[in-house]
Amino acid sequence: MSLMLVVAAALINSEEMILLSQRAKNKPFGGLWEFPGGKVEPGETPEEALIREIKEEIGIDISQKCIAPLTFASYSYDKFHLLMPLYICRVWQGIPVAKESQTIKWVRINEIDNYEMLPADTPLIAMLKDYL
Repeated sequence: MSLMLVVAAALINSEEMILLSQRAKNKPFGGLWEFPGGKVEPGETPEEALIREIKEEIGIDISQKCIAPLTFASYSYDKFHLLMPLYICRVWQGIPVAKESQTIKWVRINEIDNYEMLPADTPLIAMLKDYL
């Protein structure tokens, strides 16, 4: 089974709300919610990939000095094993906008259980609840 390295961000605004992204219906796991992020490309560090992916997905600029690792997920899907560090980010430039046919929504941590998350993202919620 191959290993896939992806990165994700828990973007937390001034009201302590977290940005979730709902996958487009035409993508694998369409309709499920996730933390924004994506695949680490060859030659990239996880932090470089996160900065690039966040810009591509939601159009905001984050810097390496404004992200900090919180926890990670290790999850076996049918065709690959996913390893996903989750970073916390509270400072960015711009306003998040869905740029890849997805839906984005600010959610309070005590309401996050109402959103059907991707299987790999689900275990990260407990750590976020402890953090917030």
